[in-house]
Amino acid sequence: MEIPFHKYQGTGNDFVMIDNRGLSIPRDSVSLFAALCHRHLGVGADGVILLQEKEGFDFEMVYANADGRESTMCGNGGRCIVRFAEACGIVRERYHFLAVDGMHEAMAYPDAVSLKMQHTAFPVRDGEAWVLNTGSPHWVRFTDGVGQLDMKKEGAAVRYSDTYNKEGINVNFAEWLGDKLFMRTYERGVEDETLSCGTGVTAAALSLAAELHWPAGAHRISVDTPGGTLRVHFTLEDDGSYRDIWLTGPARHVYSGTIRPAGLY
Repeated sequence: MEIPFHKYQGTGNDFVMIDNRGLSIPRDSVSLFAALCHRHLGVGADGVILLQEKEGFDFEMVYANADGRESTMCGNGGRCIVRFAEACGIVRERYHFLAVDGMHEAMAYPDAVSLKMQHTAFPVRDGEAWVLNTGSPHWVRFTDGVGQLDMKKEGAAVRYSDTYNKEGINVNFAEWLGDKLFMRTYERGVEDETLSCGTGVTAAALSLAAELHWPAGAHRISVDTPGGTLRVHFTLEDDGSYRDIWLTGPARHVYSGTIRPAGLY
């Protein structure tokens, strides 16, 4: 059997997209997904995303990390699947789709896709870092010289620490440049630095509001990653929670092809 696939990327965070509305591929195909994501022996990607039908929604997003295991929410993947849905003939003014963390809204523009994230509680302190869940768990530390960090070493040290080893956590180092953020992310499930992480960018933006003691109200911030720039809009409520969180940036088709699973092993 040959599997048609489509490669998409959002600020360098890349995904193998599969139209699985016929349910030909089980969502627990761990070894297949890991093989597809292999940078040398497969297509190469940070994750695999299945587009499936779901009653009451425009579609369902099923996401697996590069290790092949179904994972928590992926922000850039959520933006990319909206662009993929367009290519599959699912065209809406405003999308409503189901992901692992619940329903998401999204809007597609010519040069960007905006994804509404889930409401998020105020981050908690872990030493000099902030910890919060933006659909996926994140650890965020603000520091200087982020561009010079050995992200694989520094990220793994936190991800495999006694505190986070069992469940894993995504590790972000961010630098406030006065008018925007620059950040880098080590992702669990990929176990390496990725060029961008949508839930990580969201986590860093929300953590910055806590770090700098921003007042309640609407805020927007631009976030540079090694793979490109994303924008985060959100409202900080009087009770410290975050609402109306939107993640916006490019989501692009790279190429399409077919692959024989037997050839991956």
